[in-house]
Amino acid sequence: MSKAMTINPANGEKVAEYNRITSSEATEKIALAKEAFASWKGKTYAERAQLMHALGDHFDTNKEEYARLATTEMGKTLVQARKEIEKCAWVCRFYADNSEGYLSKELVETDASRSYVTFQPMGVILAVMPWNFPFYQVIRFAAPALMAGNTGVLKHASNVQGSAFALEEAFRKSGFPEGIFTNLNINAEDVKTVIEDKNIVAVTLTGSDPAGRSVATIAGANLKKTVLELGGSDAYIVLDDADLEEATDLATFGRLQNNGQTCIAAKRFVVLEAIYNSFLELFVKKMRQAKMGDPMDESTYYGPMARVDLREEIHAQVIKTIDQGAELLLGGEIPQGTGAYYPATVLADVKPGMEAFDNELFGPVASVIRAKDEDEAIALANNSQFGLGAGVITSDRERGENVALQLEAGCCFVNKLVTSDPRLPFGGIKNSGYGRELSGYGIREFVNIKSVWID
Repeated sequence: MSKAMTINPANGEKVAEYNRITSSEATEKIALAKEAFASWKGKTYAERAQLMHALGDHFDTNKEEYARLATTEMGKTLVQARKEIEKCAWVCRFYADNSEGYLSKELVETDASRSYVTFQPMGVILAVMPWNFPFYQVIRFAAPALMAGNTGVLKHASNVQGSAFALEEAFRKSGFPEGIFTNLNINAEDVKTVIEDKNIVAVTLTGSDPAGRSVATIAGANLKKTVLELGGSDAYIVLDDADLEEATDLATFGRLQNNGQTCIAAKRFVVLEAIYNSFLELFVKKMRQAKMGDPMDESTYYGPMARVDLREEIHAQVIKTIDQGAELLLGGEIPQGTGAYYPATVLADVKPGMEAFDNELFGPVASVIRAKDEDEAIALANNSQFGLGAGVITSDRERGENVALQLEAGCCFVNKLVTSDPRLPFGGIKNSGYGRELSGYGIREFVNIKSVWID
């Protein structure tokens, strides 16, 4: 029997080991989810909302326990882990309160005596989720999917199986019937079989570009809908009228939040030439001052990366970028000692064709790019295979909005870091995926949008 092992990235110690279930066991669990769907889809929104509110309360009650689990499994700071659990509670309550409105039938005037569009649940949805937000990423899928009347099965990342089982327990303790939300602790090679299972109607994945292509290929061959939220190399344009203190504060937190391991984190800073040197000087100073250390320590700014192999991968990308001509201003060296730590790193004069410009660097590494003017800054920001999020930092909101409208991304924020908010749709374009999560757009991804005509 194969196992999934969790290693604490802060000290390299083994946390736990979990037995994988077999492909046939996964089939049985999916069949149970299909059986549960038969009754769940008939529940009223009020009945589902009562349970979803209970789940939100459960997250509040168990915030410290779950936050410590997330920190232990993937290394995010405890301070940020608590905020993740708080956000889970918010999303649960948001969909408990708003799903019925999002999915209310829409009357349409036609030649019929009565015609309308209705939104009906589809069945069992498979979620393939990543490790970087081990609780929130799952709830972001599950809350709307379940409130719409679907049931869900989860294939979580191997290194956060404790979080996966905790989530399954959270649904159960909140009163959800058996089979409504199920953790499938399967091997990665069994995902194909699960997608092909006749009882799976659709798949949502948050992860890498290669993982998304693989899942989409299998699902497409089986005519099953997918929503993909993939990688990003978000560009933040710093205009020449920006307040440098505010800009570098945003840049520092944006690059080091979640230890640099966020799809929508600021990664490429495109700075106008007039303030380029001043921005760099202050940015490097603040990145140097940010405290790297034990993620359980309340004073730690950023902790280790999630796994040692991921640290080795990003270090190789840093070295490659330097060899291609970028200037290393800070960091760039693997520290001695245990744990998957990597220091805050700043690469300057990054250009198209370099590793740090063309590809995603998923860790505490910032790429700073010089632009001669606003038009070139927009062109450089859009010169990317990705299109998840983008930002503009300026003292002129109107100017910032004008730039934001020209950026090729699923979401663009002015004077604020890109974030996922249940009130707004979230997702990307280009190689960052397709489909939307959150808001009314997200909950309608996994429903049958049915036209009804009565003559």
